[in-house]
Amino acid sequence: MTREQLREQLVVLLYRYVQHNNRDITVTGDLSGFTDKDKIYDWANGSMKWAVGKGLISGIGNEMLDPSGTATRAEIAAILMRFLIGQDFI
Repeated sequence: MTREQLREQLVVLLYRYVQHNNRDITVTGDLSGFTDKDKIYDWANGSMKWAVGKGLISGIGNEMLDPSGTATRAEIAAILMRFLIGQDFI
């Protein structure tokens, strides 16, 4: 079993959590500026748009989201902090 957490999987997890708790998921971001937008799986596309729109992720540089890339602990911590602040949990 791998301990890797892919970036798009993390975003889908947060998106579904928000959806399950009847919070606002209508925010969407524009993925057209990312060169690897076509690498996002269909099941994660809406969640990635939401995460970009909410400011949870902004890419890794070179206009890439790296959806199937491994998220480091630091990246996960930053995404979770942005998520918590955006949801008024802290």
